[in-house]
Amino acid sequence: MFHDISQWMLEWADSPHAVWALFFISIAESSFFPVPPDVLLIALVLNQPDQGMWLAAVTTAGSVIGGILGYGIGYWGGRPVLRKFVAESTIGNVQIKFDRYGGWAVGIAGFTPIPYKVFTIAAGAFSLKLPVFVVASLIGRGGRFFLVAGCIQLFGAQIVEWIQRYLNVGSLLILLVVIGSFVLIRVLRKPKTV
Repeated sequence: MFHDISQWMLEWADSPHAVWALFFISIAESSFFPVPPDVLLIALVLNQPDQGMWLAAVTTAGSVIGGILGYGIGYWGGRPVLRKFVAESTIGNVQIKFDRYGGWAVGIAGFTPIPYKVFTIAAGAFSLKLPVFVVASLIGRGGRFFLVAGCIQLFGAQIVEWIQRYLNVGSLLILLVVIGSFVLIRVLRKPKTV
């Protein structure tokens, strides 16, 4: 199924409406669509390398707008659904964590292969402050899309296989380094008891 959807997306690369398709696919992916817009972004930047930064900006804008739609879905419908399946005490515990780390979670999900759409809906359900959500989304999604487009602009078609193979692994490694750094800082900051 994903292969068929990816092929359908690639067909848009030669269309005169390719940029609009990229924009709307980016919106849809952030709230419900299963295939990331990277597939079409890569094809378009390969076709028009000088437009890479513009295409990354279009993808980022669409993705953040779609994220706000996902946020709205979570904000207006997330809590009632959660209450049907999850104990109120668990929801309260997750709320505490989301209040503290929600911006980080959204930013990390936006950059890594962690499903961003899950975090857009969760951000709304747990009422993450909308400006925090938008900034975290811009940083995470923008970081990912500008990195992809920039690499293709700099290195051309030979980098595409590397991006497809290693971008997700590399972004997960970055995530592990960030989390490890926070844990290390927290451990080192704890007062020693004698």
